[in-house]
Amino acid sequence: MVVGRCAAALLLLVVAGCGRGAAAVPEKAQVAVGSEKVDLRPTQFCLDGEGQRYDTAPPILEVSPGSTITLTVPDSVAQQGWSVQVFDEKLEEQLGAVDVPAGDAVFDGINTSDVVPPAFYLVVVEDKGGACGSFTGAWPVGFLRAGGSLGGTPSSSAPAAG
Repeated sequence: MVVGRCAAALLLLVVAGCGRGAAAVPEKAQVAVGSEKVDLRPTQFCLDGEGQRYDTAPPILEVSPGSTITLTVPDSVAQQGWSVQVFDEKLEEQLGAVDVPAGDAVFDGINTSDVVPPAFYLVVVEDKGGACGSFTGAWPVGFLRAGGSLGGTPSSSAPAAG
């Protein structure tokens, strides 16, 4: 009888323990300009080996000309490798891209005056080849430099993977 109660108690502990794990959530990147730091939520991400898309509006930062933009990614993205893609003010036309060396979690090689239009987007894009194959993570952020305006709503198309 004691063995039966111990087995039942052990079974309850095992079942209770299974539900205690934190729910899997996509990792965030971060952007910093001057003293302002903002977490970036992905529009797409590989979560537990499956590609996920999210209805996420990118934050838009009002910035001064010549300010350094610092992008920081989670360690898992840094190890996979990543790039920074530069888009127009509607997030439709890619204007350029910068590859970040694999293993680097921080990139500060761009400033707010490096992009010609006064309104633009940067998209952090994880390199292909992770658990989801060609499906990668993407974290967009908009910038509005003094004198610019965002001329529309970003398109819903995903950026090209690096």
